[in-house]
Amino acid sequence: MDENKKDYSDFFKPQNNDNNEQEQSRSNEAQEPNKERPSYYYSYGPYKSAFNEESEGQSLTTSSTSSEGTSNVEVTPPKTLRPFSFGSENAPQGPAAWDPNAKKRSSVKSIFAAFMAGALVVGALMFTADKTNMFSGNQPLASGSSSATTVASSSNSNGGEVKNAALDVVRPGNIAAIAQNAGPAIVKVESLVKPKTSSRSNGGNSLFDDPFFRQFFGDNGGGQTTPKSGQNDAGSGQLQPAGMGTGFIFEKTGYILTNEHVVDGADEIQITVEGYDKPFKAKLLGNSYDLDLAVLKIEGTKDFPILPLGKADDVNVGDWVVAIGNPYGFDHTVTVGVLSAKERPISIPDEKGTREYKHLLQTDASINPGNSGGPLLNLNGEVIGINTAVSSQAQGIGFAIPTSTISSVLDNLKNNVTIPKEPVPYIGVGLQDIGQDWVSELKLSNTDGALVGSVQRKSPAFTAGLRQYDVIVELNGAKIKNSQELITKVQATKVGDKVTLGIIRDGKKTEVPVTVGDKNTLAETPAQ
Repeated sequence: MDENKKDYSDFFKPQNNDNNEQEQSRSNEAQEPNKERPSYYYSYGPYKSAFNEESEGQSLTTSSTSSEGTSNVEVTPPKTLRPFSFGSENAPQGPAAWDPNAKKRSSVKSIFAAFMAGALVVGALMFTADKTNMFSGNQPLASGSSSATTVASSSNSNGGEVKNAALDVVRPGNIAAIAQNAGPAIVKVESLVKPKTSSRSNGGNSLFDDPFFRQFFGDNGGGQTTPKSGQNDAGSGQLQPAGMGTGFIFEKTGYILTNEHVVDGADEIQITVEGYDKPFKAKLLGNSYDLDLAVLKIEGTKDFPILPLGKADDVNVGDWVVAIGNPYGFDHTVTVGVLSAKERPISIPDEKGTREYKHLLQTDASINPGNSGGPLLNLNGEVIGINTAVSSQAQGIGFAIPTSTISSVLDNLKNNVTIPKEPVPYIGVGLQDIGQDWVSELKLSNTDGALVGSVQRKSPAFTAGLRQYDVIVELNGAKIKNSQELITKVQATKVGDKVTLGIIRDGKKTEVPVTVGDKNTLAETPAQ
């Protein structure tokens, strides 16, 4: 053996003293030091550090097995390494720091902890920005406020003004207080009529025959009493209920506002006031068919509760409104919604003519038969309209007469003074749309225009020379596509205006000047 080669045999001891074959192998190796050793070996199990406390003072023997038998392999121990520090007080030091059996910290837990920390920081920043409106520049929305709307203005690139509104999405919390305060001033209005033999077949009381009335109160109305067998209704003289609606007291001495169609044709009107055992008999002071308004008066021994009239012009589309009435006889029913639109015109025909409503308020607060004449209230508990009509073909579309219309005629109604009718522009023709089968017969190129079906005698159209089967295709140079478009354009004119109608007669186009007239001056209502 080379003198310079250091012998480490003293560091190793046999692992099994009872193994004779290993002892014999070591003995042979000592006797033949120059014998060639295998150039490969196998290692089994984990690496054990020489610095492990458990292996101090012990020799390590690694054996290899081959087809020739078992042989011992000399192993040179590794150099001593300086212990690595993890920079933590609790980190293992010395040999234990390199212990392969020590549990390593999971990278998944570290990533999850970092993610949660980041989410917490981002969430805190978003909450702070939302509360302070850091990016929008608006003021924080006042919590618990039912009508608070914060608006901030800024200029856009075109020099215009852009308004950003912080919308309140909470339903107002004072609905119960409004209903409680307004309830005593809201009354039930019942119409009574004298029984008449075959009133329906003979065109009797309009309450039963008016389709507008039945729209609100049903075919049975408040219920026309069916006479008992053998009883003569006409001879009994007993009043029968004809219908029911709503009204409200607006002056403490007993003045009541309601719809004209609620009391139309009634022989007696009974008013039920909250807190009174018996109904009051009301007197009809004044009414207007065109405006569908009526004022009643009841007499009492003390002042009645009242509802104040507010200003409909101060209410904006989207504001909360409250409707209170007696739908289908359910007293003092409260419904809540918003103001859907303003300035709505509608027309409702009945046997007396056509009611032309203008400037109506539209709401989605539920209105049903029996709500007619009841108040539409703002959040201050003030009346801004009288519930009047509903759309039978839609859901959540009701209409109310605004207080701006009521206030202008209220004194006239109280004193039974005739209310001047508002001028209604008309030209006096009956119109219909053009079907495809009329195109060739009337020598037209398409179905655009309005076909004149009739001409009212002594009307502006009659005076101007319009005839049946004329096709009106223009008004003051503007194209007319159908009859409704022409009606809308005529209604937008003023009485006395001169317009030029472009018509097609016998396939030839010509122009006819017409002076717009007032529909109220006619004794007979025209078709248009």
